[in-house]
Amino acid sequence: MNVLDKEKWDLLFPAVENPHILQSYEWGELKSHFGWEPWRLEHNGIVFQILMKKLPFGLKIAYIPKINLDLDNAELWLEIDKFCQARHVIFLKIEPDRFSEQKNKNVVSPGFIPGKPIQPGNTIIVDLAGNEDYWLERMKPKTRYNIRLAKKKEIFVEISNDVNTFFELIKETGKRDNFGVHTKEYYQLAYDLFTKKNQVALLIAKYKQTPLAGLMVFRQGNRSWYFYGASNNQERNRMPTYLIQFEALRWAKSQGCETYDLWGIPDEDEQILERDFEQKSEGLWGVYRFKRGFGGEVKRSAAALDRIYNPFLYRLIGIYQKYRGSLT
Repeated sequence: MNVLDKEKWDLLFPAVENPHILQSYEWGELKSHFGWEPWRLEHNGIVFQILMKKLPFGLKIAYIPKINLDLDNAELWLEIDKFCQARHVIFLKIEPDRFSEQKNKNVVSPGFIPGKPIQPGNTIIVDLAGNEDYWLERMKPKTRYNIRLAKKKEIFVEISNDVNTFFELIKETGKRDNFGVHTKEYYQLAYDLFTKKNQVALLIAKYKQTPLAGLMVFRQGNRSWYFYGASNNQERNRMPTYLIQFEALRWAKSQGCETYDLWGIPDEDEQILERDFEQKSEGLWGVYRFKRGFGGEVKRSAAALDRIYNPFLYRLIGIYQKYRGSLT
């Protein structure tokens, strides 16, 4: 197993087939400022990134986000096991970068057990093929109407570098919708790291000069992701959140992206989502009601898998997470 510095990583990573942005050097750097230690590794031409988090007494947990490593490659996993055990890792979590057909229908390879996911289990992927008129045709009528209404009601969207404004918007969103937000420093660093290679756009929707909504869209290769979005309570009848998503689609297409990942909807199969979305509003249900309108396809991520090195401490961590929340 070879540990890669940035120079070697920059030489080898471009050859990785269709990599996820969570495997990028920049993502590792971002997480390194918030409790994680990134390791960039190579074994027999396989290039990947492991994130490790320090626990008390020199122990660690490890995480490989969004990558398609061969789970049956005994030689590779022997090397990964050695690397983790040498660093006192209790368990390693991997989230494969692929989609599954149905909830709880994944085949688990020997040496792994089903684990609790870190990233959303369900998402909606919008195909960016075709022109903008074609995208609009695929959208739900209400979404299409609201995009056009926002334009008529003088909403305009600009590409910005104003993370301060975005943070004020997302603080208000978190308070209104009761979800946690990162620190301002987190969003600023994410913007600073990914803007160096034009891999992020910060969009702000305004009416006249008043900011109403913000969005950060990221890209890697021919894929794009909507990770962070926000809006305040002003001028909501002008539908700024619809137009800003449409402009994010346009930006992603202009950068050569073929898909736009709306990232995060309730962890249910599609038939349940469609059956219940009009009655439910808690958690991500309101988010699903909004995101479903953009004409994408519901996709379920393959299950997270855990590889355990210390069974006793792994059980203790499970008990801690049950009653106190995630370690991540």
